[in-house]
Amino acid sequence: MIIDNISIEWLGHASFKIKTDGSTIYIDPFDIKSEEKADIILITHGHYDHCSINDIRKIAREGTVIAAPPDCLSKVSSINKVKIIPVEPNKSYDINSLKIETVPAYNINKKFHPKENDWVGYVLNIQNKRIYHAGDTDAVPEMMHLQNIDIAMLPIGGTYTMDIKEAAKAANMIKPKILIPMHYNKIQGTEAEPEELKQNLMPNIRMETL
Repeated sequence: MIIDNISIEWLGHASFKIKTDGSTIYIDPFDIKSEEKADIILITHGHYDHCSINDIRKIAREGTVIAAPPDCLSKVSSINKVKIIPVEPNKSYDINSLKIETVPAYNINKKFHPKENDWVGYVLNIQNKRIYHAGDTDAVPEMMHLQNIDIAMLPIGGTYTMDIKEAAKAANMIKPKILIPMHYNKIQGTEAEPEELKQNLMPNIRMETL
């Protein structure tokens, strides 16, 4: 998908590649085929399907910036000649002249992603567009504070994250212009049909399956 010279490619599961102004940004690379080198890699949390050291090694180069919560740092610190930025929720970071905000990502009624772990989603501010990658999360109250989101990437697989009904609730709360479902039909326990999500969205939210 290309929007205003911003290329967004879903690489499966929660993995995305975003290209703009000569920069290549990956979020949660996992089981990826692409080996195009990264300028920035954003990791939401330490689970193997989000902080995959083998996939990060595929795309890291000298000077790549890796932003990740503290529980990922021991893994990524083994990669030579990269710059590592520890992140925590409710903060703003300037990375390679790109403003990136962190949003809490956690489970409300499940045990897989405790709030106290301080795991994150990200809001990328690119060419006057705000792109939100939620990470592994439920429809948490902090989402009510998100404003002017142009594109939201929300998990829908259930079990570990929001299911379809919860994702629709989150989307209708955030009110993005475009919704991209993610984190489904890749690993056991994430089976979902995105078209069911579309039926529960407010009319002004456009859903795209990449």
